Amino acid sequence: MNGSILVTGSADGLGLAAARELVADGYAVIGHARNSARAAQLRAQVPDLDDVVIADFAALDEVRAMAATLADRGALQAIIHNAGVGYRERCRIETVDGHAHVLQVNVLAPYLLTALLPKTQRLVWLSSGLHRDGDASVDDIDWAHRAWNGFQAYADSKLFDATLAMALARRWAQVLSNAVEPGWVPTRMGGPGAPDDLTLGHVTQAWLAGAVDLEAQCSGDYYFHMEAAPAHYAIRDHEFQNELLDACARLTGVCLPD
Repeated sequence: MNGSILVTGSADGLGLAAARELVADGYAVIGHARNSARAAQLRAQVPDLDDVVIADFAALDEVRAMAATLADRGALQAIIHNAGVGYRERCRIETVDGHAHVLQVNVLAPYLLTALLPKTQRLVWLSSGLHRDGDASVDDIDWAHRAWNGFQAYADSKLFDATLAMALARRWAQVLSNAVEPGWVPTRMGGPGAPDDLTLGHVTQAWLAGAVDLEAQCSGDYYFHMEAAPAHYAIRDHEFQNELLDACARLTGVCLPD
């Protein structure tokens, strides 16, 4: 395969671990950080990165600029949609674009980036076991009218990420698109008491992004530790997929290309 692998949110945690592993395996990897200070930190930790791009996903104009920069390089081999925020926001934080912070960073930004870039060979979407508690509805997806619930907003966002993975696997037959549950691991987001194995948390997404063995050349699957795993029924519901794609297009102003 040709082209670089983009790992969003790679300045720390699972994104950093995935970037390190892919670089060590000989892949050309583009890191991503939300500001210049974190970009410098990332370059120091993984000096052999092909490049580092900067964009705060809480500002969609920055995502658009990042997409334009990447598009000038040509098609990517893969994107690992790793960047995200957790469930601890105690109130609805509104971005500069007027959206709920959790929704924008976890869902709208990766959707927009994917829609604006030339089609990659592979897409890997980071979900969570909590997606099973998500609400399979796009009614008030932006939490503009409901009483805020940070846990529910996060669970919904991870359900949406897995659904986008399946929707793109269906819509773009030439692209391998999958979702990954990394486990509840002790990263900064997961917290020190998380019980799962941190050393395994990044392995599946790196494998799906780069490996040439037949098992990694799949599409439309939900994975946990390199094996297909049970997931919320709604992620494969075509009507729900279409409703979510329509909502993302409406909120970002960009429709997914055919």
